[in-house]
Amino acid sequence: MRILIATAGSRGDVAPYTGLGGELRRAGHDVALATTDAFAPLVREAGLEFRRLPADTRAHAGVRGKRELLRAAGAFMTELGNGFADAVTDGTDLLLLSATTAPLGWHLGEATGTPSIGVYLQPTAPTGDFPPVITGARSLGRSGNRAAGRFSLRMADRVFGQAVTELRHRLGLPPLSASAMRRRQEEANWPVLHGFSTALVPRPSDWRSGMEVVGTWWPHLDAAGRLPADLEDFLAAGPRPVLIGFGSMAAGEGERLSEIAVRALRRAGLRGILQSGSAGITADGDDVLTIGDTPHALLFPRLGAVVHHAGAGTSAAALRAGVPSVTVPVTADQPFWAARLASIGAATGPVPFRSLTAERLADALGRVTRQASYTRAAATAASHMATEDGAGRALKAIERLTGS
Repeated sequence: MRILIATAGSRGDVAPYTGLGGELRRAGHDVALATTDAFAPLVREAGLEFRRLPADTRAHAGVRGKRELLRAAGAFMTELGNGFADAVTDGTDLLLLSATTAPLGWHLGEATGTPSIGVYLQPTAPTGDFPPVITGARSLGRSGNRAAGRFSLRMADRVFGQAVTELRHRLGLPPLSASAMRRRQEEANWPVLHGFSTALVPRPSDWRSGMEVVGTWWPHLDAAGRLPADLEDFLAAGPRPVLIGFGSMAAGEGERLSEIAVRALRRAGLRGILQSGSAGITADGDDVLTIGDTPHALLFPRLGAVVHHAGAGTSAAALRAGVPSVTVPVTADQPFWAARLASIGAATGPVPFRSLTAERLADALGRVTRQASYTRAAATAASHMATEDGAGRALKAIERLTGS
């Protein structure tokens, strides 16, 4: 099949699909990955065709506050929708749509007759088992969680409203609201494969048919990949260090975070690796090393703990390595994953980003590195995840669903 995977967002919203795409390609399918320009190298390094989606998440990186975030998200989706149609070429046999691109991709499928399957990194469908992923709220009980989940989807449909209107006009389709299209897909039991581990989120029993949890899709990793020499030297020079990094979060907060990180490490008596990320965290010394992008799969098994923003990918990578976490969630789905890590005992209670201090971080680091229960819980989850073949199970499901 000629398969187009479409996703957009931060690195964590894109990298897992390089692993899924690689599995599909090895099975003999022709795979393209449509995303924004910043991730073209990531896509090509995985041996996949890159297709451009014309939007830039970095333009909204500094936005704060719920209203501003909603406005920025709506503008991003409209920008995305205006060029999405160009990424779907004649002859595309199947669209694989992320949670971000599905509300646009459904309309492209209607216009072109191309079938589609959801490939989601988060459990977005309402359930009584937990509150909506995006709100990060405490459980409201089973009926309350389901009601909040439905409300969360209505809010998402509002974000996509303008984009859907413009896209359907461009495609020559009659008007149809974002919410009406979502209802149509749900009533048809539109299939969705979820790329996360049941070690963190078991499949809710109240989900409709057509929704599967297949296991994590790990980013493409070069078989010849090695850690830089200076990082290897640092790892060998003493006890296992702690990694502190916030990925694509916290732009412009580098000075504050660097100071907090170094003070916390020294207060806790730990060696540390700072991953600069979008925040630009940096410090150097005998007990601290600053690094850039480094594959989690190579580095995390060598660590004593990971301090991170609780993005879905980083949370899963820490568990896979059997390494406990200190989570500092910033926004979006991060409070949800932070709470899931804490609930299985593989992380301390979340330290909200705006409440982060050197003292709070040092205290959490002291607990997570000295109380063996955290490492045991992470190791238990790692053993569970080792039995899952997320990309392989997705491949089988896709071929079953398409009859190929």
